[in-house]
Amino acid sequence: MGNLFRNSRRKISQGLLFWREIGVGAPIIFLHGAWDDSSQWLSVMDLLGQNFHCFAPDLLGFGESEYPHVHYSVDLQVECLRELLQALNLERVTFVGHSLGGWVAASYALKYPEQVSSLVLLAPEGVATEGYQKRCQKIQALVQRAPWMFKLLRLLTLLTKVVGFKINFAQDWQQKQMIDRHSTASQMLFLRQLPEIAAELLQDKLDVMKAPTLILQGRQDEEYALNASKAYAYFIPKAEYKIIAHGDNQLPRSCAAVVAGDIQDFIQQYI
Repeated sequence: MGNLFRNSRRKISQGLLFWREIGVGAPIIFLHGAWDDSSQWLSVMDLLGQNFHCFAPDLLGFGESEYPHVHYSVDLQVECLRELLQALNLERVTFVGHSLGGWVAASYALKYPEQVSSLVLLAPEGVATEGYQKRCQKIQALVQRAPWMFKLLRLLTLLTKVVGFKINFAQDWQQKQMIDRHSTASQMLFLRQLPEIAAELLQDKLDVMKAPTLILQGRQDEEYALNASKAYAYFIPKAEYKIIAHGDNQLPRSCAAVVAGDIQDFIQQYI
C-alpha cells in the first residue's frame, strides 16, 4: 500500500502500552478481541491507512503491553485509553472494537461522548442476553476444575462409546486451554465476581449512546455473539446493523476487505 507500520510504546499511570500505527488523516482507534491482540487488525489497517491515521493498541495486560498486577476491568481499560489519547493529542476519534474491544469502545463512548465521532462494533461483548449468567458460571466452574479431572475424563473418553460425552470433553479442554493462555481476558469476562461484571454491562445504558454506531456481525459466529450484536443494535438509537454472511468469529482476520470497506463507508459520514 505504500505506508509503513510503526510500533510505539508509552508509559501511562498503570503501565506501558504498546500500539501499532499506520497512515495519515482522521484518527481511528482499533481495539482487539478478548483472545487476541492488536495484530488482528493489520490487514484492515493496511487497507485503510491511505485515508486514515490508524492506531491499534494492545490493551493493558495483552500482547506487548505491560502486564501489571492490577485488578482488570472494562473501566480500567477505558481510563488507560483516555490517558493514551491525551498523550497523543487525539481529541476526537473513531473507535472500532471487536469482541471485548467492542465492549471497551462502547463504554468509552458512553463515558466520554465528546471524544468519539463514531463507533464501529464487531461482535461486541458486554450485554446480558439470554443465558449470559449461565455461560459465566459454566466457565467459572471450568476454570476451577482440577487438572487431574481433565486427565481422568480424557481416559474415560477412550473407554466410552458415548459420542456426545467425548465432544463435550474436547470442547471443555479446548476452552480451558484458551482461558489459561489469556488470563487478563478471562478475568475481565468471566472470573470477577458476577455483580462486578454486571455493573459494567451496557444493556441498560446504550439508549443514551450519542455516537453514530455501526454493528458488524458474522453469520457463522456462535449464537451468543449473534444475540449480543442484536441487543446492541436494538438498544443503541439509530444504530446500523449489518450481517456478513460468510463471516465467522474472527471478522478482522477472515473478512478484512469487507470490514475495511464497511468501516470506511460508515465513518466518512462523520469526519
